[in-house]
Amino acid sequence: MNDSKPAPSDEVMPKGFEHGPVEERWTVVWEEQTIGQADNESQSPPFAMVIPPPNVTGALHLGHGLDQTLQDLVARYKRMSGFDVLWLPGTDHAGIATQNVVEKALAAEGLDRRTMGREAFVRRVWEWKEEYGGRILEQMRRLGLSVDWSRLRFTLDPDMSAAVRREFVELYEQGLIYRGEYMVNWCPKDQTAISDLEVKHVEVDGKLWKIRYPLAAVEGAAAEYLEVETTRPETMLGDTALAVNPDDPRYTEFVGRTAIVPLMGREIPVIADDFVDAEFGTGVVKVTPAHDPNDYEAGVRHDLPRVQVIGTDGRMTDAAGDFEGLERFAARKAVLAALSSESLLVGDRPHRHAVGHSERSGAIIEPLISTQWFVRTAPLAEAAMAAAENGDVRFHPDNQFKIFREWMTNIRDWCISRQLWWGHRIPAWYNDETGEIFVSEEDPDPALGLRQDPDVLDTWFSSGLFPFSTMGWPEETKDLERYYPTGLLVTGYDILFFWVARMVMLGIHFRGEVPFHDVFLHGLIRDEHGVKMSKSRGNGVDPVEMIDKYGADALRFMLIATATPGTDLIFSEERVAGYRAFANKLWNATRFSLMNLGDDDVALQASADAADPTARSVADRWVLSRLAGLLPRIERNLDKYRFDEAAQDLYQFIWHEFCDWYLEMAKVALNSDDEIAQRETRGTLLAALEIVLRALHPMMPFITEDLWSRLPGDRGLLAQTAWAAAQEEWLDAEAESLVRLLQDVATEARRLRAEVGVEPRRQIDLVLVCNDDQRREDLQAIEPDLRALVRAGSVSIAAEEPEIGERVAGVTGDVEVLMSLEGVVDLDKERERLQKLLARAEGELAGLVTRLGNDGFVNNAPEAVVQKVRSRHAELEAECERLRNQVAAVGA
Repeated sequence: MNDSKPAPSDEVMPKGFEHGPVEERWTVVWEEQTIGQADNESQSPPFAMVIPPPNVTGALHLGHGLDQTLQDLVARYKRMSGFDVLWLPGTDHAGIATQNVVEKALAAEGLDRRTMGREAFVRRVWEWKEEYGGRILEQMRRLGLSVDWSRLRFTLDPDMSAAVRREFVELYEQGLIYRGEYMVNWCPKDQTAISDLEVKHVEVDGKLWKIRYPLAAVEGAAAEYLEVETTRPETMLGDTALAVNPDDPRYTEFVGRTAIVPLMGREIPVIADDFVDAEFGTGVVKVTPAHDPNDYEAGVRHDLPRVQVIGTDGRMTDAAGDFEGLERFAARKAVLAALSSESLLVGDRPHRHAVGHSERSGAIIEPLISTQWFVRTAPLAEAAMAAAENGDVRFHPDNQFKIFREWMTNIRDWCISRQLWWGHRIPAWYNDETGEIFVSEEDPDPALGLRQDPDVLDTWFSSGLFPFSTMGWPEETKDLERYYPTGLLVTGYDILFFWVARMVMLGIHFRGEVPFHDVFLHGLIRDEHGVKMSKSRGNGVDPVEMIDKYGADALRFMLIATATPGTDLIFSEERVAGYRAFANKLWNATRFSLMNLGDDDVALQASADAADPTARSVADRWVLSRLAGLLPRIERNLDKYRFDEAAQDLYQFIWHEFCDWYLEMAKVALNSDDEIAQRETRGTLLAALEIVLRALHPMMPFITEDLWSRLPGDRGLLAQTAWAAAQEEWLDAEAESLVRLLQDVATEARRLRAEVGVEPRRQIDLVLVCNDDQRREDLQAIEPDLRALVRAGSVSIAAEEPEIGERVAGVTGDVEVLMSLEGVVDLDKERERLQKLLARAEGELAGLVTRLGNDGFVNNAPEAVVQKVRSRHAELEAECERLRNQVAAVGA
């Protein structure tokens, strides 16, 4: 017995859907009933997903809303289909993002982490996490997510941290983690190294400055110079060579000579190296091994010294001489001014080029040489690539596989150390006296006096373990045995490399299996103008505001219906409002159904068994047949992750077929004196409504759960009910053909009513003319339904057009629809109206005839324009003919 179910007859169902109380109620009930809790002892087949863990820093954004809604759809669908579903929730500590947020909060208090010290600062971050980190979980509840709250994980939980230490130590012992001095991407704003994937290359309009480098004097020769073009004149202060291409004949004689670094007076060699593009600029490049990746490699090849003139804070170092202490871009201006004063600046020209920016802070990246920890990724990538190629992991849409393959093929070692205090501390300790490094899962004895590495690990290093560390790894738990590998990962295509690829690499390495078999990569959300949403642009949308305004179901359905694989989503508040109207339409359809079912009808307690595919009512047979065709199509689309098509099919059926047509047709039997027909239609109405609620539940869980609870009988929770089912024997081609005919004729009759302005409550008389015997029999079969749908006093069916006086006419297929105007409209007014329409149409038609008779227009205008005019000419000819017939019909 479901104690949460309202008394079916005592509770008055509101006339409209009020989402607020419904959402509050069922959120509590679902958690009390633990609808999302997996059972690792279950005999049902398992299906598992892990949620992409949102950062504890922020609030739910629309990207989270999309991501989590699609997963909830899958989880609820699989659960209703008989699977033991583990949908494991979690949150990420988000090292850089969280540290930045807390540092800003401290700054507002006049505090600085450096003066506080590491331990005190980390305590403050934990306090902040406890106070604010739960917001994202509450917002997940607002969306109606059926996650397994009993298995909630945080990436800095003790067991998760232990897994990260095991990961680091094993990779280190296997030679896949090493510490070395390499050029890294340095963010001066966040004061940390970041990986290649965290660098966003942005096209900017810059300049190429041409600088003259004096060559060391040769006895008896005139003063000589080499000219270099550069986008970064401030790094010139750290130049340790000039380079030319060895095959460039212009500079062969200069190789081996000595140049002088302008403003510094330092002598540097002129070298030859293939990395120089002889076609770019002057063909001579400056080599600054401490500040450019290509120069760094050239420096290694030629054993060049490294002179670091920009520090980790983005300011010039003491190696920059007179420019020490200047911010790097201020130093650029000062260097250019100094070069100009010494007549060494030849000039400049515009140059558009890509500049690396930190994805997180937006600051321009500074390539710096630094001692960091790295993962040797090539062996891991090789195994991951093999898994993707043999189909162990499949990408949806499949074009993402090509992107995955290209990245894995060209992968570089992964810098995993971050100069932060919040995160997983690197489990490495140094003996400063001997220089030895100790790597261990356990902290060493403090008496040894070892110093722990101050850095923390890249957030993606820990979240890369998420599919199995959350299940208890490195322990061999029941969850791990039953639910790994998971079935599906749903996430955005923008983190294919950040997270998805790393999970595949680490899952195969540590578990010997891919972490998931299918990856659905959805698009990003853009505003109505196609612009990517962001706080900085001011075009972001708060999903909680949308939920408060329109309801979670409406927002969820909008996200699902627009989640076309491989494309970005265009957010439209108008569409959310439209799906709010959809929810209200379903609410009112259920209210109407309940008013006509009656709680005491024993036949209704049999649920879908009450449906009778042999019912005498064409409408009943038709709606069951439509459901029998619809449900397999929805299942196919859900199984192949075409969530958008499944949603659109459901929307079309519920709004147009079930509400607009079936409920109206059902009134014929419900309002009749035929008790058998009434009982048959009530049974079919309940069966169809049940199936609709089951099929829609994974997409719109709140309203469907509430409506389900109001249906007659003791049903329990819809969230724990079996998936919708329709019988193959319900398919009825004859019923579908008859109702198509009914819809066509009714639509034409309604058009005629509207065209002549018949009042909605006034009855009309129709004559249907068709010379096909079978079609007349079909028309006779649908005559009662047609009378009800178009409010007709009489419907006559004839083989030839009778004399019925003044009337209007229309045609649908092979059926002519005649509507008598006697006593229905004011004929004089109608005649005047039709004559005005005819005059307007004839005037426009005459103008088109003139244009088409003009050879200059026909021969010289674009073909598409001429064709458009011809098409409109044909339309107007038909319109004029129709209007002339209408005028004649009203006795003009």
